[in-house]
Amino acid sequence: MTGVMVCVAVLVVASAYGVLHKRRSGRVRVRGRDDGKRFGAAELGGELGERATLVQFSSAFCAPCRATRRVLGEVAGMVPGVTHVEIDAEAHLGLVRELQILKTPTVLVLDAQGRVVRRATGQPRKADVIAALGEAV
Repeated sequence: MTGVMVCVAVLVVASAYGVLHKRRSGRVRVRGRDDGKRFGAAELGGELGERATLVQFSSAFCAPCRATRRVLGEVAGMVPGVTHVEIDAEAHLGLVRELQILKTPTVLVLDAQGRVVRRATGQPRKADVIAALGEAV
């Protein structure tokens, strides 16, 4: 009987963790550690957008990175003055450490001056990215 209770407890804890993880993944939010950080074309390897820039940190074998690339490309094509820059996390480890990128894909939303205004870890939804752009402009 004790073994059944332990199994039930483990299943409840694992399910709660899974639900919490799924709800947080891909959500675009403000992160306190990004305050005051500003980036230009030299650090990003691409030009900043006229209104905002979507910076995606990816890795070679990341399946959600491909879907994120598609979503961000569509958003950049829909919203005038917005560009999408993709950075290979493995090739830019110094920048990854500086920004404390812990997983790929990670998306940073930069305003026109290159300041980080929003961050998303995991695959973001198109509506969330568009809403975050409204705050960057």
